[in-house]
Amino acid sequence: MSMQESSGVALWRQVADGIERGIADGRFIAGEKLPSEMEIAETYRVNRHTVRRALAALAERGLVRAERGSGTYVEAQRLAYPLHSRTRFSEIVGAGGHEPRGKLIDARDDVATREIARELSLKIGAPLIRIESVRLADRTPICVSTTWLSAERFPDAGSVFANVRSMTKLLAHYDIRDYRRSSTRITGAIVDATDAARLDLTLGHAVLVVDSTDVDTAAKPLLTKRSRFAAERVEFLIENS
Repeated sequence: MSMQESSGVALWRQVADGIERGIADGRFIAGEKLPSEMEIAETYRVNRHTVRRALAALAERGLVRAERGSGTYVEAQRLAYPLHSRTRFSEIVGAGGHEPRGKLIDARDDVATREIARELSLKIGAPLIRIESVRLADRTPICVSTTWLSAERFPDAGSVFANVRSMTKLLAHYDIRDYRRSSTRITGAIVDATDAARLDLTLGHAVLVVDSTDVDTAAKPLLTKRSRFAAERVEFLIENS
């Protein structure tokens, strides 16, 4: 397509509007890399300076983000993520109109450190199962989690999670139908190389680290978890209920 300023709209604005329409109609998906500046320039028959100005305007509005050395990506709208006594990833993502997904990264035997033993009311050195997983909304990774459970209470938990891909369904497999969050601690950090790859982030991006422990209806600890959320993809809502 070609563009002309005779319409009364600056060329860069026409390019920006065209890209914005592409985001709105699904041609460009959240988290997806846009075509290169050269490709956009060729599509709209404008120079690269015009494309850069269009992309800068879209970035100012939070529709795209530029990553040095990588390209320009469609910015996903932040997921509203309530934190309360019955926080459930699948329910939160589903309520936002997205498909919740979970993927097992690794499951292995572990032993309780002093801190984990305290959280799970176990002895130091007690056998654990450690599950590394990534949770997604549609195709966008939202968080990476490391979860520890008692190996005695939850034998084969890693295999179960690989099949059900949900911590709620894992607990249901062991006849635990209800549970609640007993503690939550939130801190900020810079993503490390491993989590950057898992979350599809570049080094230097921020993550929100959530340390939490869940208990059953008798207040007995079930699991303790450390989740690293891509800060640019979520906004936490603290609820008192």
